[in-house]
Amino acid sequence: MAVERHVIQRLGHQGDGIAPGPVFVPGVLPGEEVEGEVTGQHMARPKILAPVEARVSPPCRHAKSCGGCQLQHAAPDFTATWKTGVIARALEAQGLDTDIRPIVTSPPQSRRRARFSARRTKKGALAGFHQKASDVIVAVPDCILVTPALAAALPMVEELAVLGASRKGELSVLVTETLAGLDVHATGGKPLDGDLRVGLAALGEKHDLARISWEDEALTRRPPHLAFGNATVVPPPGAFLQPTQEGADTLVDGIVEALEGAKEVADLFAGCGTFALPLAGTRNVHAVEGDRAMTAALDEGWRKGRGLRRVTTETRDLFRNPLLPDEMTRYDGVVIDPPRAGAEAQVTQIAAAKIPRVAHVSCNPVTFARDCATLVAAGYALEWVQPVDQFRWSTHVECVASLRLGGRK
Repeated sequence: MAVERHVIQRLGHQGDGIAPGPVFVPGVLPGEEVEGEVTGQHMARPKILAPVEARVSPPCRHAKSCGGCQLQHAAPDFTATWKTGVIARALEAQGLDTDIRPIVTSPPQSRRRARFSARRTKKGALAGFHQKASDVIVAVPDCILVTPALAAALPMVEELAVLGASRKGELSVLVTETLAGLDVHATGGKPLDGDLRVGLAALGEKHDLARISWEDEALTRRPPHLAFGNATVVPPPGAFLQPTQEGADTLVDGIVEALEGAKEVADLFAGCGTFALPLAGTRNVHAVEGDRAMTAALDEGWRKGRGLRRVTTETRDLFRNPLLPDEMTRYDGVVIDPPRAGAEAQVTQIAAAKIPRVAHVSCNPVTFARDCATLVAAGYALEWVQPVDQFRWSTHVECVASLRLGGRK
């Protein structure tokens, strides 16, 4: 293998530097000169010959070994500009131009949910995150991304692995900080039997867990409530949740602004009510979600909420069975927050329905831009985009956007 020298031109969507060739180089920044052995198209262990000003010392001591964060070597201003640029380039590729607002980045130690991996070992168990592109687990006791309560939960996750992980497999443990304490959902372990059930109950008592779920069975000591506006919701185990409170608040604020004046709103891909319930403080909402357990949790939260307008729910697969124009005639506003694949079929129907205001939330700039282009082609104006960074130090970025029928171009 020959040693090569390259200058990094840009970052790819996974955060690796890209040099002419192309050659992919981890842990570098645009403009840096690097040297190292290249295998195929990859320089695995680059020596940085000429660092740029945007390079900083990683703030977390686990940065070199843990694969959870890809950009800890980059200054915050660089990361903010780069993530905003990812959205801008996706829009440009669709021929779209708009006001992109300054990104809102969640602070350190704000991730209220994390999925830890755990394995049994000869001496007990190991829990943490994976190394980059590896199944090796790295312990992260001083992780500065998650809340202190989640960081302190790692010993509990290890005990859970000793209790129920198979000898060959890996246990996946989703831990969420709720108003009632930690909500723990484990998957990939041994089949649940009587002994394991007794052990889980004892573990929940020892660590004062609100709820501990093993696959589909939950042992609840206290309902793990989450606050959505003036309502509290008990989500089903493993249900989707915005990862930081700061990020969720920014998205809600953007949606409220985008739907100004709308009185009858459809919330599509509604989850457990992250957006529907705050919106219900001032308008009627019809919430549509494909998961029946999440729909039920949303409905119960609304019924127990305070001072809310009418919220109706519908369990429906919007990919296979999108709402049609004649079903949307009563709405003057719609929220859409699809998974990473976007919502091509549903957006086509929204465009045909000519709903006056659309608030579009997305976790994938490429499918976001594609779906916005469909709406713009139908006569909507993309008024603004608000980038939101809930995955600090990663390559991930979200956004909320305002589209208005016949609005300014």
